[in-house]
Amino acid sequence: MGSYRTVLVGTDGSDSSMKAVEHAAAFAAQQGAKLVIATAHFHEVEKGSWSRAAAPEKSSDRRAEDALGRESGYKRARAAGAQDILERSVIGAPVEALVKLAEDVEAELLVVGDVGLDTTAGRLLGSVPADVARKAKIDILIVHTVD
Repeated sequence: MGSYRTVLVGTDGSDSSMKAVEHAAAFAAQQGAKLVIATAHFHEVEKGSWSRAAAPEKSSDRRAEDALGRESGYKRARAAGAQDILERSVIGAPVEALVKLAEDVEAELLVVGDVGLDTTAGRLLGSVPADVARKAKIDILIVHTVD
C-alpha cells in the first residue's frame, strides 16, 4: 500500500456511516493526508429547507450538529485525528457522486461502510460499497460498520 495524499469518505449521517468517517479520519491522520467527507443528495432541496444541501462546488464549513441533532462528520474526523478536512455535499446517486468526486478531488483512496453489502437486496440489486468497488478507479477501503 502506497502513501495517500487525499482520502475520500462517504457518509449519510447515520451512525454506521460515521464509523467509516472515523476509520477514514484515523487513516488520513496516519498518512498525513487530506480527508474529504462527502454527503450525496439525490436532488437539491429548496432554499430554506432544514435539509438543504450545500452547493456541490463549495465546501461546507459545518462544525456543530446538523438540523437533526446528528454530530457532523467534521467533528468526528477531528476527534479521530484528522487535521486537513474538507466537507463536500454532492448532488446525485451515492455511487456516481462518490466516484465523480473522487476524480474531482484526485483522491487515491475511497472509504465506504459495508451497509447493504451482505444483504439479499444488496446481492440482487447492488449496494453502495459493492458498486463503488466496481466503478471507482482508485483504491477502496470497505469498513465493517454494522454490529
